[in-house]
Amino acid sequence: MIRVMLCDDHAVVRRGIRDTLAEGMDIEVVGEAGSYPELRELLRRAECDVLLLDLNLPGRGGIEVLTSLRETHPGIKALIVSMYPEDQYALRCLRAGAQGYASKAADPADLIGAVRTLVQGRKYLTPEVAQLLADSVAQPTPAQPHDALSERELQTLLKIASGRRLADIAEELMLSPKTVSVYRARVLEKLRLANNAELTVYAIRNNLV
Repeated sequence: MIRVMLCDDHAVVRRGIRDTLAEGMDIEVVGEAGSYPELRELLRRAECDVLLLDLNLPGRGGIEVLTSLRETHPGIKALIVSMYPEDQYALRCLRAGAQGYASKAADPADLIGAVRTLVQGRKYLTPEVAQLLADSVAQPTPAQPHDALSERELQTLLKIASGRRLADIAEELMLSPKTVSVYRARVLEKLRLANNAELTVYAIRNNLV
């Protein structure tokens, strides 16, 4: 039996994924978490083969979680299941240690095949991601300014571009408003932007949101 854990801060999304995976007779969901602290507690009590992980988590984001898992649970295969565009985030996640990337807009039945692929020791790549990977190897694209952002800075960028106030971002990321203001200032400096309006335009033009 393939043991799977889910980590997504939306209970409705976890329910949908759990119901989808239930159609795979060789798959068992052994735990669910809505944040990284909950996931750590789960991993103390149970083992899993595959982790289905959202990128946009409260507090520590998905890429930070991937980095931690590589050190603490290197045997777990991580499949990112995200709403963010594949062309902007899939390669970033693979470089961070994910074994696959799936869009929440994809056919839910594909998740069963993705889980089985990871357990077989192979990476799960959609045709779109496989093409991106091939292109990056054959002809590396010039780095974009946002490629230099840290995980926290990228999270701040995405949330500001989505219309969140700094106070809301601080609460969602479990940080102080002052810390979020520092991340915002770093983002503006690295991207050479002047304000939130320019930041939002940048995010839209670069297909980040």
